[in-house]
Amino acid sequence: MSISVLARQLIAQEIFRGLSPLQLTEIVRQADRVVYRPGQYIIEAGAAADAAVVIIAGDAIRFPDHPTGQGAMQAEALSAGSLLSELAMLVEHVHGATVIAHTTVRALRITRAALQEQMRDDSHLADHFVERIAERLSRVATELRLIDHALATAELAPA
Repeated sequence: MSISVLARQLIAQEIFRGLSPLQLTEIVRQADRVVYRPGQYIIEAGAAADAAVVIIAGDAIRFPDHPTGQGAMQAEALSAGSLLSELAMLVEHVHGATVIAHTTVRALRITRAALQEQMRDDSHLADHFVERIAERLSRVATELRLIDHALATAELAPA
C-alpha cells in the first residue's frame, strides 16, 4: 500500500487530525508494517505496550481483561480503521484487553520509540499530541461533572 493511502488511514483517527501531510507521511514511513494471521495475538491484556496498532485491512476481535459480570467475556469486533493501544505510542502503558486476528490483518505499528524520535525532531508534532490529549481530558472532565450533577439531583428528588 502506498504511503499516501496509509496516511489517509491515520487522518481518520482523531489523535492524528490536524497534522500536516508531511508529518503524517513521516509517521507512516517510520511505522512497522505487520501482518497477523487468523488466531494470532495482536495485543495481549497485561502485557507491556510499546506501540499503537492501526488495522489497515482485516478483522480482529477484542476481549476485555475482565468479565462483564454476566459470567461471559463481552467480545468486540474490530475492522479496518481501528486504532489499538493509542496511548502506548506516547507513554508507557499496559494493555487492558486482548485483541486476536479473526482474518488476516494488515496493520501499522507506530512505536513509541519512533514517534518520540520524530517529536524530538519536530516540536510541533509533540505540541499536537499534547493538545489532543488535553482536549480529550477536558471532555472527560465535563462528562464527569454532568454525571456528578445528575447523581446529586437524583439524590435530592423525593422518592
